[in-house]
Amino acid sequence: MPASTRHHRALAVFVHCLGILAAVPALPAAAPPAAAAQPPPAVAPTPEPAMPSVPPAVPTPTRAAPPVAKPPVTVAVTPESTPAPRYRIQVRNSGGTPVDTTVRQELPAGASATAITAGGRATRTAGQSATEVTWQLKLPARSTTTLGTALTTAAPDRPLTAPACAFARDGSRPYDCATGTWKAAVPAAAPERPETPPWQRTPVLLAGLGVVLVLALGGAWIWRRRRRRPVAAALSDGPGTVYPRPATPRPEQIRRRPSVWLIVPVAAVVLAGTVGTAAWTATRQVADIDTDSQPTSGAWFGQGVNGAVGEPLRESAFEFTVYRVACEPGGAARQCEATVGVRNLTPEQQSWHGRLQRAYLPDGNFVSTDEQATRTANQGRDVFAQPMAAGSRTVLPLVFTVDGKAPPEQLELRSGVFSAGVRVDVP
Repeated sequence: MPASTRHHRALAVFVHCLGILAAVPALPAAAPPAAAAQPPPAVAPTPEPAMPSVPPAVPTPTRAAPPVAKPPVTVAVTPESTPAPRYRIQVRNSGGTPVDTTVRQELPAGASATAITAGGRATRTAGQSATEVTWQLKLPARSTTTLGTALTTAAPDRPLTAPACAFARDGSRPYDCATGTWKAAVPAAAPERPETPPWQRTPVLLAGLGVVLVLALGGAWIWRRRRRRPVAAALSDGPGTVYPRPATPRPEQIRRRPSVWLIVPVAAVVLAGTVGTAAWTATRQVADIDTDSQPTSGAWFGQGVNGAVGEPLRESAFEFTVYRVACEPGGAARQCEATVGVRNLTPEQQSWHGRLQRAYLPDGNFVSTDEQATRTANQGRDVFAQPMAAGSRTVLPLVFTVDGKAPPEQLELRSGVFSAGVRVDVP
């Protein structure tokens, strides 16, 4: 094929393509195909991976401490109004099943039991000098059992506190405790005759009459002095002329000023009194804060309180009552278990810590709560893990591991680091 012919064919093809491209936009819009008219079938969206939740901008408040469950067995101790110490102990089972329990009443030092209701016996606490009365009871469901003791003491005029506790059958777990203080009945005083009013007594009347008479005489004398004022004398140079006598000039009165030797001692006395009063006030405040404490120092809240076993003692937040202290016999290192009642007296939940509860030994050293042994004594429950609810009360054992044969002489219990706490003397 000649070259010119090939060039003309290529040019014709090129022009034909340009015409097709120019004609396409001018064509009417073609109807969409049937497949395009149908909406595509809905496809379930693929779930996106879950994102972690964003923490709230405001922290969630701490949940309130759960209230302590009420024990099935409760105890109440009532002292009787008798010449000798007598106590009535009521043990109540509020549950629907019978409960085996051991009831112990601690006797104060120097006291012994003279009468015990049937089933009870006096025993001696292990490792302690005080005695106790023990009952082994089987409480029927929803029943109340009344026990009683009569004591004798060398000091019948002093108040006697004898707490009582109900334990599980093995005596390891306390259900509840209560305390009662017997006081000697004060004989009724004879009615006193009403005293005569002072204004009706003869000496008072005579003295009053004499005072009135003296005042009357004094008033009359002053009145007569004023009536007898001297009349000014008159001078006369002749008949009908009267000249008044010239008045005598009064001497100028000089105001006396106190001597310097009097001002200086008075100022010194006033200054010494002010300084002494301030020093005495500061000394009393320091003495109130210190309270002769052994272990802790710092800014304390409240004032330290001392007491005996069975006495409710209040500090800044808690009310502590030590009902019983018993130690294992013998051994270089032995455990002493204290049955303690704790009541939160504040309107808020309160936390407390085992390291702040201490037992003081005769040599002056102290040991803190053995938290592992305390957890074991509380059936595996950590009593310090959760705060105490407002207004709640619990009775629990605290265990101290001590060295030597001598038992602790004193327990120190406190709610917080800056609380003055309470001290309980162990008999």
